[in-house]
Amino acid sequence: MELLTNNYIRIISSTLAVYLFIVIAIRLFGKKELAQLSVVDLVFILLISNAVQNAMVGPDATLLGGLAAATTLFVVNYMLKYLQYRFPKFGKVVQGDATMLVYQGKIIESHMKKAKISIEELMEAVREHGVKSVAEVDLAIMEVDGSISVLSDKYQNKTVKKRKAHKVLTQQGV
Repeated sequence: MELLTNNYIRIISSTLAVYLFIVIAIRLFGKKELAQLSVVDLVFILLISNAVQNAMVGPDATLLGGLAAATTLFVVNYMLKYLQYRFPKFGKVVQGDATMLVYQGKIIESHMKKAKISIEELMEAVREHGVKSVAEVDLAIMEVDGSISVLSDKYQNKTVKKRKAHKVLTQQGV
C-alpha cells in the first residue's frame, strides 16, 4: 500500500512540475502561440503533450495513474485560475498585459516587434474584423490570450446598423 501511495505522490508531483513548466514556457515564448495556431503550432502542441506524458505518469500506464495525473491537472488549473481572479497582480504576472498594436490608424512598430506580430498577421486580423485597411483602425490590441481585437468607427457603425435592423425585424414579427 505504501508503494502505491508513493507512486501516486510521484505522479501528482511530476504532473504539477510539468504543468508549471508548460505555463512558464508559454509565458516566456509568447502569448501569440495560443490564439493563432498554425499547422506547425498544432504539431508542436501535440508533440509536447506526448513528450511530457511519460514525465508525468512514468512507468504507471494504468487507468488510475492517468486519472491521478488528469485530476492533478484539473485541480492545479482551477487553483491557478482562482489565484489569478483573487489576486489581479498575480494574474498579470502569469498572463501578461494587453499590447496596443495600432492607434488611430498608425502601426506601433515597437509594440509589433515586442509581440512578435508580422504585418501580414496584423492585416489578417484587421480583415477578419471587416476593416479594409489599417488606416481605418482606431485601435488594435493583442489581448492577453493572444487574440487581436480591432476597433474601428466604420466597423462599429455597421454592427450598430445590423443590430437596429435585427431589432426592427424582431419587433415586426419577422
